[in-house]
Amino acid sequence: METYTAHLDTFARDNLPPREAWPEFVFDLPELSYPERLNAAAELLDKMVSGRPAVHTDEGAWSYRDLLEKANRISRVLTEDMHLVPGNRVLLRAPNTPMLIAAWFAVLKAGGIVVATMPLLRKPELLKIIGKAQVTHALTDTRLTEDLEAARAGQPVLENVMTFGPGGELEERMASKPADFETVETAAEDVAIIAFTSGTTGEPKGCMHSHRDLLAVCDTFGKRVLKAQPDEVFTGTPPLAFTYGLGGYTLFPMRAGASVLPIEKPGPDALLEAIERRGATTIFTAPTGYRALLDSIGEIDASSLRKCVSAGEPLPAATSDAWFEKTGVRIIDGIGSTEMLHIFISASGEDIRPGSTGKPVPGYRARVVADDMSPLPPGEVGKLAVKGPTGCRYLADPRQADYVVDGWNITGDSYRMDEDGYFWFQARTDDMIISAGYNISGPEVEAALLGHRAVSECAVVASPDEERGNIVKAFVVLREGASGGPELVKELQDFVKGRIAPYKYPRAVEFVDELPKTQTGKIQRFKLRELEKERAAPRGSVS
Repeated sequence: METYTAHLDTFARDNLPPREAWPEFVFDLPELSYPERLNAAAELLDKMVSGRPAVHTDEGAWSYRDLLEKANRISRVLTEDMHLVPGNRVLLRAPNTPMLIAAWFAVLKAGGIVVATMPLLRKPELLKIIGKAQVTHALTDTRLTEDLEAARAGQPVLENVMTFGPGGELEERMASKPADFETVETAAEDVAIIAFTSGTTGEPKGCMHSHRDLLAVCDTFGKRVLKAQPDEVFTGTPPLAFTYGLGGYTLFPMRAGASVLPIEKPGPDALLEAIERRGATTIFTAPTGYRALLDSIGEIDASSLRKCVSAGEPLPAATSDAWFEKTGVRIIDGIGSTEMLHIFISASGEDIRPGSTGKPVPGYRARVVADDMSPLPPGEVGKLAVKGPTGCRYLADPRQADYVVDGWNITGDSYRMDEDGYFWFQARTDDMIISAGYNISGPEVEAALLGHRAVSECAVVASPDEERGNIVKAFVVLREGASGGPELVKELQDFVKGRIAPYKYPRAVEFVDELPKTQTGKIQRFKLRELEKERAAPRGSVS
């Protein structure tokens, strides 16, 4: 029987799926036996307080005590000035900065629920998230207010917004607050974060995770596979709004008493500097990131590097081998999902088999199943099914029944398992495009393109790409009188960037006379995907 805190705002609890629709949770490790009353911020920050470095900044480093005091002051601003009550949803909007980490902890300490959003999201996406989660409060970087204010105008539920950073109000309010704050005693099962992921329809799905879940991923992947140590310096490229980034920037380092080096503008140069000049030991990025670093990593002093984690898209064996040859460090590959919170299949050290995702992380179970959920023997391709201490609980969403079947989480990936229990990725089973570690909804890009006056019809699919894994490609049928060409391609790309997150724009556009369709008029995107795969396939030599 779950025990919940006496939240004054019960929206999240009231919008959990019915209990019978939840996955089966498995707690078969001793470290997963948590008390009924639990606040993840108290465990990750309050109990870790010391003079050890926690967050590296341009000016030096915040100790765990510094970080705690900043989080406490923000918690006071939230509760005393912004009138936050436990259970309120707080949108966080900022690049990866020290203040974002402090704000994340502050919301949890105050009993709020974090709704972190990527800086690149535009007004239409923010409108959906604010409306779906009924977000009442927001803390935003001063540089990212325009789209948020535009969305706020359409979602009056968002009543309280405060800015931080250069010219922001939050730091001024913090200065007048005491450095102590009594962390709200939440229940282990209380919702701590709502992480949004886009489905193939473009409608965001809110994944609700509890305080217990945040610790569970630390005590499974973080402890048993990553084996984080107090002297490690974590860094990486994923936004903290991605649960992959949340693990790398906050959960794993803080659980181990380690430190984190936030990168505000991620890219190859920033990662190289973090390794060579700042002594980063542990990096989180996508295979694309590792490929981008390969040409330069051998030219710098990378002796500090100990652990490299990859997720977001399949890691090719060739990339894994090339990285090992250059650095002597084997990449820890893994598959996770927003619904599961973090990585649930992986391998590290001598257990790594390049090209394979690995084995179930201790604490998790995985199998390859047929459409009727019956387990398939080694070597056969089927759907990946997972269960463990975390699992999918969508915020008021009928798609819960698609993700959770017979107590198992069905991730949407096709896999095969070999005789030794290693899992090998085959393909995605939906229309999601995975490009450079980002999940991009093809229909969402289509909807943006269709707003352009020159576009009559369009279909967006994944096109294989050596550097990014896949790129977003649009097949476009133009309206009568419009003519295709490089100028229109650029115009369409800029048009999409102005309407949805810029990273989703189609990097390739092909003008066609018609799209393949069924007799009922439905576009057959699979034919376009097959066409792109054929075009990308290497040609045999001609004798």
